[in-house]
Amino acid sequence: MNYSPKKMQEMLNKYNFSFKKKFGQNFIVDENVINTIIKKSNIDKETLVIEIGPGSGALTNKLALHAKSVICYEIDIKLKEIIDNNLKNYNNVKIIYEDFLKSNVLNDIKDYKYKQLYVVANLPYYITTPIIVKLIEDNIDVDKIVVMVQKEVGDRFRAKPGSRDYNSLSIFLNYYYDVKKIMDISKNVFIPKPNVDSIVVEFNKKKNNLSLKSKEFFFKLIKDSFRQKRKTIRNNLREYDLDKVEKILLQNNLNLSSRAEHISIEVFVEMANYLVK
Repeated sequence: MNYSPKKMQEMLNKYNFSFKKKFGQNFIVDENVINTIIKKSNIDKETLVIEIGPGSGALTNKLALHAKSVICYEIDIKLKEIIDNNLKNYNNVKIIYEDFLKSNVLNDIKDYKYKQLYVVANLPYYITTPIIVKLIEDNIDVDKIVVMVQKEVGDRFRAKPGSRDYNSLSIFLNYYYDVKKIMDISKNVFIPKPNVDSIVVEFNKKKNNLSLKSKEFFFKLIKDSFRQKRKTIRNNLREYDLDKVEKILLQNNLNLSSRAEHISIEVFVEMANYLVK
């Protein structure tokens, strides 16, 4: 298939397909972008790839060529005829027509043999964060995630302490993964064209996570610290032992007047381990 806007539109018209805003459907029509994503992902014949929201199958075609197996989750059953036609030459692709957020991924992949598990996708903007959080909270042992997301969201994913995009989600994700930008994506490579530009972000699973006495307490501390982002730690953590909080902060050249956005994940880990009972 030729992924030009004209060819894509002709194909969609053939099947009387109409885009649904509620599903955040924006299909890639630039083959150069697809090829770059495939190259940067380093997929090989020992890789099982999960794709969320394959759309018309533009990215899926290239994933199938390079991966051992591909599992796709598509919520829009009206795309079935289009996807089946575009992927008819591959026997290593399985399409699951259901909401990824409600799926039992561990059960879906249990019979597959592979050396590494990757997630590669052009994610629907409106559920980008829930998808990433589900992968982590469902204990799906994903080695690498390469996803195209709204630029603003991608900037938060990879934000560092002191930047305006740094928040509790940045810390949550960076506890599990090293996050980096692969490339910026213009809104012009999609059909229909979204209102914002995108970014391709890569998550690589950390080999050695920071040691925590209680992961649950740590993430509660993070959430509370960012409860009101413009407030200081003194104000956001009033219910905690502020003497202990201050001790850790002072050891790291910070104080109770500091804001959470200036505190690194390492300091939060130290604080959590000191506070937890």
